Amino acid sequence: MGVELAQRLKEFIPDEREFFSMPEKNLKQIIGGRSRIHTTAYRNSKLIKAEKELKFLETKSIKSIYYTDSCYPQRLLEACDAPLMLYTLGNCDFNTKHVISMVGTRHCTSYGQRMCDDLVKQLKDSLKDIVIISGLAYGIDIASHRACLRHDVPTIAVMAKGLNSIYPAEHRNDAIAILNSHGAVLTEYLSSDEITKGNFLARNRIIAGMADCTVIIESASSGGSLVTASLANSYNRDVFAVPGRVGDEFSKGCNGLIRHNKAMSITCADDIIDAMRWENLQSRNPPQQIELFPTLSAEEQKIVDFLKMEGDSHINTISSKLNMPVYRVLSTLVELDCKGVIITMPGSRYAIH
Repeated sequence: MGVELAQRLKEFIPDEREFFSMPEKNLKQIIGGRSRIHTTAYRNSKLIKAEKELKFLETKSIKSIYYTDSCYPQRLLEACDAPLMLYTLGNCDFNTKHVISMVGTRHCTSYGQRMCDDLVKQLKDSLKDIVIISGLAYGIDIASHRACLRHDVPTIAVMAKGLNSIYPAEHRNDAIAILNSHGAVLTEYLSSDEITKGNFLARNRIIAGMADCTVIIESASSGGSLVTASLANSYNRDVFAVPGRVGDEFSKGCNGLIRHNKAMSITCADDIIDAMRWENLQSRNPPQQIELFPTLSAEEQKIVDFLKMEGDSHINTISSKLNMPVYRVLSTLVELDCKGVIITMPGSRYAIH
């Protein structure tokens, strides 16, 4: 049941408890159609399931949010297919002033990673009260979350499964970091719900509906990020796309959105801010002096020189070619990432920023 049906039912049944105790005949007259939710057996089965879930939520300190609660994402209520219930961990304001969704391909390139980092940093510098939403998936999604963590921007990870575990498991540490950085992990699914392919497409409507606008960083000619863009368009939300080089596989989707006037082309955060007519803090404050050339240690410089010459490389390759222990290479790479000199790519690969 979505919010639209629930609101219609509440016109006749103001108290939810009455919904579960009402005779089948009376409820069927109100609902109409062939829905099975009017049957007593079905309603009772859902109550039993809810009791079990409630125990799980209490054990894990998970917050449940009903669509009438003040903390429910108010932008999402404008979507006709918004979920009745949301379940969340973390402490994030879903109704803050500026909310942006950033999504894209699972197979992002170094170009996509750089754009994620640049956009998040620029948005942080230019806007007050900002939250970034994505889906915790491989590629652009996790790159967006990690960019938020680097630049101290609250971020919301919307999952396609219950909060009994993190999916994908490889991003569990990222989810923990999000929760520790004033962000949130959110879902509409119960812990007992099975994860299916359809869950991911359904999840995309929450990512699109919770935000003022959606940014597509990289996308092939088909995929979930294009579905998110389509949903955002259907909710009358602005959609932005980062253009890519003609012929690049994972820029075809973005270039197509721009070509068909389904998204506005952007190259920096100012393009988004201007289009949304948001106040830009940079226009009021003088630019701060930034360290263009951070001081590097001998080992850091050695790795930087190698990456400049060889391009993006696996950590084992760097270790072997430079005759450095893997643990030493890893700690040095972490320092370089924090300084903004390199970017971390999927599969333990690294490249110059």
